[in-house]
Amino acid sequence: QVQLVESGGGSVQAGGSLRLSCAVAEDISLRYSFAWFRQAPGKEYEGVAGITYDDIISYADSVKGRFTISKGIAKNTLYLQMNSLKPEDTAMYYCAAAPGWYAGLSPRRFGAWGQGTQVTVSS
Repeated sequence: QVQLVESGGGSVQAGGSLRLSCAVAEDISLRYSFAWFRQAPGKEYEGVAGITYDDIISYADSVKGRFTISKGIAKNTLYLQMNSLKPEDTAMYYCAAAPGWYAGLSPRRFGAWGQGTQVTVSS
């Protein structure tokens, strides 16, 4: 099971930016597709952005144009650049990995998850 460790969360005011990082314990270009999910208190997991091993990217409608998912040059780090943050983006954010090619954002397809990093956006 691939190991994932998120970092970069914090507290910002609305309109601000944060960049989340996910360190992966192996070269992520080989066998996995990845995604960022978030979960607000009392709500279900929401897929935010995903990227396949051949770099096909998908975004939730709620973040299109504001968030960008990418892989690091070293191919063992996943990023989520979050701009124009809104209070409704407040949640715990998780990095997750799915074996093989998968371009969707269904949490059930992702078997490996990090511990999460908290993002809080104040108005």
